[in-house]
Amino acid sequence: MRKYSSQIVDGKDRSPSRSMLRAVGFKDKDFKLPQIGVASTWSMVTPCNMHIDELAKISAGSVDKNGGKSIIFNTITISDGISMGTEGMKYSLVSREVIADSIETVVGCEGLDGLIAIGGCDKNMPACIMAMARLNRPSIFIYGGTILPGIHKSKKIDIVSVFEAVGKNANKEISNNELLEIEKKAIPGPGSCGGMYTANTMAWAIEALGMSLTNSSAQVAISSSKKIDCKDSARALMKCVKRNIVPRDIITKKSIENAITVVMALGGSTNAVLHILAIASSAGLKLTLKDFDRIGSRTPVLADLKPSGKYSMSELVKIGGVAPLMKLLLEKKLLHGDCMTVTGKTISKNLKSIKHYDKRQKIIMPYDEPIKKNGHLIILKGNLAPQGSVAKISGKEGNKFIGSAKVYDSEERALKDILNDKIKKGTVIVIRYEGPVGGPGMREMLSPTSAVMGKGLGKDVALITDGRFSGGSHGFVVGHISPEAYIGGPLAIVKNGDKIEINSITKKLILNISPAEYKKRMSVWKQPKLKRKSGVLSKYAKLVSQADQGAITVD
Repeated sequence: MRKYSSQIVDGKDRSPSRSMLRAVGFKDKDFKLPQIGVASTWSMVTPCNMHIDELAKISAGSVDKNGGKSIIFNTITISDGISMGTEGMKYSLVSREVIADSIETVVGCEGLDGLIAIGGCDKNMPACIMAMARLNRPSIFIYGGTILPGIHKSKKIDIVSVFEAVGKNANKEISNNELLEIEKKAIPGPGSCGGMYTANTMAWAIEALGMSLTNSSAQVAISSSKKIDCKDSARALMKCVKRNIVPRDIITKKSIENAITVVMALGGSTNAVLHILAIASSAGLKLTLKDFDRIGSRTPVLADLKPSGKYSMSELVKIGGVAPLMKLLLEKKLLHGDCMTVTGKTISKNLKSIKHYDKRQKIIMPYDEPIKKNGHLIILKGNLAPQGSVAKISGKEGNKFIGSAKVYDSEERALKDILNDKIKKGTVIVIRYEGPVGGPGMREMLSPTSAVMGKGLGKDVALITDGRFSGGSHGFVVGHISPEAYIGGPLAIVKNGDKIEINSITKKLILNISPAEYKKRMSVWKQPKLKRKSGVLSKYAKLVSQADQGAITVD
């Protein structure tokens, strides 16, 4: 149980190490206990994580009561919702790598025998799992929990409501005063953004992966159940330490497939594709876009959740969370029930006592009456995306879009034209040079997609990019186009007025120009100068892979 900490604190020659640890509260008996890191992503940067310090203390207390010695440490977090639409958003995906690196660094340096990580926002959650997979020491993840919705005019609202209200205000549908009221009411307290956005998507994926307790993903941030989850998770982690159950016993190709299946059934964020690819890579597993395509083709969308649906995460919590859905998917033979989890039991055993949803609920559709018969995350290829791209198509937008390109070399320029009524029906908005290298950082496009929806153009305008989308984005959108424009991907040669076809049936993303014209444009294209020349963004641009490989930093 002390495989790593014994190297740090045992023996006379380790007296200096023990001396330093005594200063932070270690007693004689503590040196004989397994040391458990509690990675807290607490920060007052964002409401998603503002409460996690208390959850870390509860988890640490439970470790100490169950035979371990807890050591709380912090890592950074950033806020997508705050930085969205600005240069600051370029740091968002970069932060996933920074967070994973920092957790790995602390646990590796300090010789910790186990790890609890508590996450509550988009990038720190997959980062925690990436670090766990790299370290391969007994580990467990705790989700910080979802936010409660705000209320405006008797309707439930959230952060995406604010983004879309900006478009409505620009369209003269709501007044400046109403925009301010929505701004004030949308975020009532702590917790992760409350729809089927990236944080909740990843919480469910991590539970399906087996790295968190049953229904840890489906709890309100400020609740007694979340506090109990912290205590139970610490207890489960100590059992993993005793039995030496490590992440790579749990994170396998089959459990990764379980995670993808749950994401598809719930209508999850496109970011899940990037993050699950990155987690698989960290665990030494081979995963490609073909796996998402294969699993999506057999998995129906069953959840009527925001942004494209009606309901919030807190409402799903009330009807039983995600576990009953997983039980249904297991019964339909869409999940691998024999996968090990952090409970020390298989998925099948964990779900055995779970009751099905009440038939009167309306959030999760019956299996034979799905919202969409197959997955909403469609992998498109073609002459605009030779290595692949990810479309988020719920079915409500239709299955095909053909339009004329309106090309922008940055998100800001596109957003300005959308808000100033310069985008007309039948347009395919092309935002390029926002990929992992060219951005650098692969910004999310929630501001322009929300502006499109706020302007009432959701069914009449498409948007494609080598950047990515927030889980809050909806409409006819295609992101993660690979290879990206900056390294010479075909998106770089699109011109205003070109006809572009997006087809979720044929799974094609096509630039309709002749092969001769295509070849001519590619031959004369010149790479623009990189926007960042120093600092963390420069390092990221030099090390990052393309989106179809998870946009991970590679050595």
